[in-house]
Amino acid sequence: MTYDEALAFWYGRIDYERRQPRPGDLKLDRMRELLRRLGDPHCSCRCVHIAGTKGKGSTSAILASILRAAGLRTGLFTSPHLVDVSERVQIDGVPMTREEIATAMSEVAVAVQAMDADSPPTFFEIITALGFVHFGRNRVDIAVLEVGLGGRFDSTNVCEPLLSIVTNVSYDHMAILGPSLEEIALQKAGIIKSGVPVVSTAEDPRVVAVIEKSAMEFGAPLELVVRDFTWERVAGLDFETPPVTIKTRGRDWDRLPLGLFGKHQGANAAAAVVAVERLRATGFIIPDYAVKEGLRDVRWPARMELVSREPAVVLDCAHNVASIHALVETLAESFPIAGQWHLVFASSSDKQIPDMLATLSPAIGHFHLTRYRSNPRSAEPQAMADILRVLGHRSVSIHPDPETAWATAKAKAGSADGIVIAGSVFLAGELRPIVVG
Repeated sequence: MTYDEALAFWYGRIDYERRQPRPGDLKLDRMRELLRRLGDPHCSCRCVHIAGTKGKGSTSAILASILRAAGLRTGLFTSPHLVDVSERVQIDGVPMTREEIATAMSEVAVAVQAMDADSPPTFFEIITALGFVHFGRNRVDIAVLEVGLGGRFDSTNVCEPLLSIVTNVSYDHMAILGPSLEEIALQKAGIIKSGVPVVSTAEDPRVVAVIEKSAMEFGAPLELVVRDFTWERVAGLDFETPPVTIKTRGRDWDRLPLGLFGKHQGANAAAAVVAVERLRATGFIIPDYAVKEGLRDVRWPARMELVSREPAVVLDCAHNVASIHALVETLAESFPIAGQWHLVFASSSDKQIPDMLATLSPAIGHFHLTRYRSNPRSAEPQAMADILRVLGHRSVSIHPDPETAWATAKAKAGSADGIVIAGSVFLAGELRPIVVG
């Protein structure tokens, strides 16, 4: 199988990133059967499993960066990708090559085709299997696995982790996960396993109650932010990432460098540091210098990514109300500008668009609304413009594609202004090669 044949086979599958699943579509039976046919590569994969609405990707990137700095051969599985699908499966920060994808897909395809008549595996189930095969073939010491959607019925939830992490939980994917915060939290807490330690940065009492109950039911030792560990993002210079101070049950970690913008990243760093302490207890050698180097050197593209300072250009994937709040807060705290912000914005139609726009409206001078092309779920720009007009925001323009929106924002932004791109990982992925170069 060639690389092009591998992609054609893969992209011909049902993809719930492109269309919303129906009740009953998400289940683990297919995933377990697929892996059984591949020799159960997940059973020999030592891993950390991370779920959450906001912060799970950043926490995954931070922890993987620390583990790499410790000299451990580290796998990282994340989704969705920004620019190239190979980004989803990495070892020591290096995505799968075309040759590796073709080789692994040739093996996975045989198992998939044997199942097609009765229960055809989906796009995400195939990439999950591909990741386990790749990690096993390359004998990683440990893998960091980010949940794709929810947790309880996510394809990654077949893993047998050393540690589970549940980051902040907020409203997102309500049509699939449930309309209440408690129901969403129950899906996220579905990654908790019997006797496996859990770390959580969730603070909403409704969410904490669900996580505590699940941990108790499974006999899983739980460490909660505020109760068991704390963090503080130390004030820093404008346009510079500030350090973070973390206090755990065992020790104080003072003024650790952190290479990601945003106050909220302090919570993600804290979860990673507590995870390190837990992994040390299982026998992993992770020196203090690796913690500092990993935090300092972590890179997570399109997450509050400062592309340039003059003019200020910030690229972000904020796509729900919680992450939009974090974006607005970070623009004010870390990127003060004398002029106004121009926002290039596109969103998926199933998101809480009115609430996101209401949060953004006071902070944005001009909205450049568009739609991305890489996914059919993109919302109609005119509908978003109508919402903004109801909110009283008149400085709005509509563009046929992200490239035109970006070019117009650059042309209109004055020397004291800034440009921010946000609303969707799909928008960020389409524009990042153009914006970053």
